[in-house]
Amino acid sequence: MSARRVIRPEGRCMPSQQDPRHPSAPRPPKPSLAARAGRISHAVDDARLAAEAVLGSSPLVGLSQPQIIDALRRLVLLMARSPLTVARIEASLALEQGRILLGLSRLAPRADDVRFADPVWQRSRYYRRVMQAYLAWSNSLDALLHALPGSDRDKARAGFLVHQIVAMAAPTNFPGGHPEFPRRLWATRGGSLLTGLTNLLTDLRDNGGLPRQVDAKAFEVGRNLAATPGAVVFRNTVCEVIQYAPVTEIVNALPVLILPPQINKYYIIDLAPGRSFIEHAVKQGQQVFCVSWRNPTAAQRDWGLETYVSAAQAALEAVLEITGSESTHLVAACAGGMTAAVLAACLQAQGRGRQVRSLSLLVTILDTRARTLVGLFADERTVRQALEQSRQRGVLDGREMARAFAWLRPDDLIWRFHTNNYVLGRSPPAFDILFWNNDNTRLPAQFHADLLQIFRGNPLRRSGGMKILGQTIDLNSVTCPVFVVAGESDHITPWEACYRSAALLGGRKRFLLCAAGHIQSIVTPPRAGRGTYREHRDTSLPAEQWLQRAQIHKGSWWNEWLDWVNAQSRKRSAAPVSLGSERHTVLEAAPGRYVHQL
Repeated sequence: MSARRVIRPEGRCMPSQQDPRHPSAPRPPKPSLAARAGRISHAVDDARLAAEAVLGSSPLVGLSQPQIIDALRRLVLLMARSPLTVARIEASLALEQGRILLGLSRLAPRADDVRFADPVWQRSRYYRRVMQAYLAWSNSLDALLHALPGSDRDKARAGFLVHQIVAMAAPTNFPGGHPEFPRRLWATRGGSLLTGLTNLLTDLRDNGGLPRQVDAKAFEVGRNLAATPGAVVFRNTVCEVIQYAPVTEIVNALPVLILPPQINKYYIIDLAPGRSFIEHAVKQGQQVFCVSWRNPTAAQRDWGLETYVSAAQAALEAVLEITGSESTHLVAACAGGMTAAVLAACLQAQGRGRQVRSLSLLVTILDTRARTLVGLFADERTVRQALEQSRQRGVLDGREMARAFAWLRPDDLIWRFHTNNYVLGRSPPAFDILFWNNDNTRLPAQFHADLLQIFRGNPLRRSGGMKILGQTIDLNSVTCPVFVVAGESDHITPWEACYRSAALLGGRKRFLLCAAGHIQSIVTPPRAGRGTYREHRDTSLPAEQWLQRAQIHKGSWWNEWLDWVNAQSRKRSAAPVSLGSERHTVLEAAPGRYVHQL
């Protein structure tokens, strides 16, 4: 990265995501292994068009149709080479299916499997047998994956594919397998069937064939999302800075600057009132500023990590000037967390490390050694293809990333809405997180390349592995206190990788592990009896030992963070009577201009 020229922000104001069964016992004369695998391989090829129609192109690190097809071929070959294992598991499945038919099976879904929450699944002999047959089949596929030989990577890829097949085949995805379907059909006098068909045709036409996740009409940015009062007090070609109006007479003398992820819009930090981290922090006496990134087009194809670090530094300097403070509390999430960590290391190398009093990283990976579902299918070929595609277009389209990420959690992000919208003929729900998730942004081609380079080469793990803005990056030089939040069920930034990443930083650390996924680990408003997190103060332990020793706490990390950040700077001051400063005047009311860019 150091050899590229830096694209710096210009000025302050802008001009106007087969069936696995195998014959249980080979009978002589049997076809050769190559012939058997070849026939199945041809069938796999025939499925390619369907796969390409729904999976879309690689989002960030190579979710690729050829690699998926290759993984399916490898699974078939593994099965062909282990006929006794396949036969044993098929025999076990057949025995369980017999018990199901006789009503003797004790198979039951997990307590958290909402697909089978309807009491009819237990009361009705028909639906109970349908459910148990599905569970038995699903369990047999899991057993097969564990029993087959092969590398961890091949088995992980096969597991991803099997999960897609199992999720798709759930009985709740079909009218004949969902107990609520006939009730809805009767109650609506057939209207649910017509509505479901209409929803399907609309999504085929307008949503790339995937079910809509949210009722977009229920939300409006600036009205019931990103609605915390404030004003834009800084703008350059890359970002805006929003200062939020204080609601307390006394505030923390040191400001909070938030760097959201560049992959989505900033208001995941400022969701609906009562669910907004920014709103909560302001009410608790924090001076809060937040960056809103511009949605790039092909014209900004050269924006890279250096561009965003430079823009973040400009935003920080504006915040310090407005507040008259010498330092700030830097809070960042996901890719924004990587930007913030690199910025902190840059400032340290420039002799200005004191400008960051504390660093808070939410669901952020800096050490990219961990294999994640996001990078499961990445290899040199798919990386080159992804880079070439974004280079030609100038950007990586946010809709493609959203599609690929949705297939990482098909039960929650695809089939749940397939059932709701098509089978039951309902409208999509009104949910603020899903609205935000569908409000996509683009990534500049160079930033996409930089992220891929980081995920492939892991340069942040090494002192001097990267140069940004002319400075050698050494994360261990960042000695300010660090607060890290991760999600126990995060499928994008696994908590173990977040935990290991924190060790790269030199300051004192606190690590909190939420009982949630990627986004819900950020959006955890304090509510009575809601939310838990784990913590153990010794972050030098290996991740598994830390988890064993960590204590479970009820509540939200938001309040724990507020206590922590207040302890880092105990000085208080009178709240400002106006926003901005003489040098950085108010440009317009929050949420500003960039958040509305399509």
